[in-house]
Amino acid sequence: MSLNHSPETHKNLIARIPKVTGRDLPEWFQAIDDGPSFIRCEERVNWLADEHGLSHGYAVALVHEHELHRRAVRY
Repeated sequence: MSLNHSPETHKNLIARIPKVTGRDLPEWFQAIDDGPSFIRCEERVNWLADEHGLSHGYAVALVHEHELHRRAVRY
């Protein structure tokens, strides 16, 4: 999955998510894990935006961060 924004912007979005959404990253990661089993990241982004009312930018940042976290935990 490619980022639509710079690494710095991604970092800033991730840092703001708890304040903007009222949920910490582990809660969002659990929501993604418990959500529908999508193959494509873009499908997860659209689901987060539609189901949870997130802006596209925050949804992209969350899905990307979730993928990074999953890969780090796996290895």
